[in-house]
Amino acid sequence: MTYALPILVVLLWLPYRARTRELAASDRPVPTWRQGCFAGGLIVLAIALSPPVGKLSDQLLVAHMAEHLLIGDIAALLIVLGFTGPLLAPLLRIKWIGWLRVLTHPVLAVVLWALNFYAWHLPVLYQAALRHEALHALEHATFLGFGIAVWMGLLGPLPKPDWFGNGARLIYIVAVRLIGTVLANAMIFAGSAFYPYYQAGDAHWHIGSLADQISAAGLMMVEESLLTIGLFCWLFLKVAREGEERQELLEFAAAQGVELDERRAARAVAAGRGDELRRRLTAPAAI
Repeated sequence: MTYALPILVVLLWLPYRARTRELAASDRPVPTWRQGCFAGGLIVLAIALSPPVGKLSDQLLVAHMAEHLLIGDIAALLIVLGFTGPLLAPLLRIKWIGWLRVLTHPVLAVVLWALNFYAWHLPVLYQAALRHEALHALEHATFLGFGIAVWMGLLGPLPKPDWFGNGARLIYIVAVRLIGTVLANAMIFAGSAFYPYYQAGDAHWHIGSLADQISAAGLMMVEESLLTIGLFCWLFLKVAREGEERQELLEFAAAQGVELDERRAARAVAAGRGDELRRRLTAPAAI
């Protein structure tokens, strides 16, 4: 194993940076914090795929769990936070890429993510991936791909179904976390090791196989708990901000002498198009 893959991951910053400069030149800049998130996601992914981490993950289940959480949760989340609609537009116009947007539908994203998550944690597939490098690469690719899809369904810039309001987002967050929690609890209370492959590595590090498994499950539960708390805070702030922005739009429309339906204002704010609606309210046709 070499450092070629982590280097290639980091090099993905170059086309991203080129697109952000193009958008900035056309007065559609990508916020600096989003660019930082994307760069951070690439760095996390490069670390997770680095040879030292890979070597340790072949020896300890807890290390392998950390690797998967970095790839499927942290890196995927940061990469999605780096996206905007205009930034993705050229990719979505490519037919063999554009159809992938269907995978970000909230229901399909969660279902596919869950199926992928549990399939790879079946002992037969999990241990086969450890023994075959190509299968291991596929495992990592699907964790990243479906991780990006599940975060796109919640946080991405693509249009969401009309029913996917803040209440549905709350259910979405809870559902994703419960899916991971079920596996973590199974690993903790099973009473036996799921993956005998790690027996040699556990012996080398002087740790029992069951203790290694419980540590891996505990790590997953802690990471998921912290992530869930962060998402709850985000949702709370989002609801508060949208309520304030909706009220400001209604008051602005009243001041302009324009009738504005509250539901229209709510839809515009939820879609991140409050400023666009405000400009329309000041257009001559709106008066």
